[in-house]
Amino acid sequence: MPALGTVHFMKPLHMRSPVPQGRRHTLPASEFRSLSPEDAISVFEIEREAFISVSGECPLHLDEVRHFLTLCPELSLGWFEEGRLVAFIIGSLWDQERLSLDALTLHRPHGSTVHVHVLAVHRTFRQQGKGSILMWRYLQYLRCLPYVRRAVLMCEDFLVPFYQRSGFHVLGPSEITVGPLNFTEMFYPVRGHAFMRRNSGC
Repeated sequence: MPALGTVHFMKPLHMRSPVPQGRRHTLPASEFRSLSPEDAISVFEIEREAFISVSGECPLHLDEVRHFLTLCPELSLGWFEEGRLVAFIIGSLWDQERLSLDALTLHRPHGSTVHVHVLAVHRTFRQQGKGSILMWRYLQYLRCLPYVRRAVLMCEDFLVPFYQRSGFHVLGPSEITVGPLNFTEMFYPVRGHAFMRRNSGC
């Protein structure tokens, strides 16, 4: 259903001319960075609005958001516009080929699979391609992590084409159900992009 030690893909811009009253600090127009527990409430507000209206269920509750942003913040990625969170991904490590119920709440530090728990975009920034761009940046980042072999996620059937466009492949029906909801499990072969990793500046 759809973590990065502090990685900034775009650096802040600074004023070219001095300001008499002292240096003026400006926020970057667009910034990508890992999330922290302090971002949990903003994350949950976006997630709740995005998922409750569609499926009636949130992939992660607020305490679970804080849990993963504490244990593995380097496997999250947030997109900020002028300091405001507009989209995010939260992931954790998993150590089995397929997802099970335990994968919804556990982080396996020695795993080689990144479980993408959730990708969500703020309602005022949807239909702008931000979800696809954020996922592309996230997968680029995962290629720089030598211990990551692949990424997996589960989603409802109507989202399968979206993730296929990002390079994910269908594994089959997920064994996990949430109430009346059924899911398709998908994977992305991170290790299969060794050439791209060698040439990505990682």
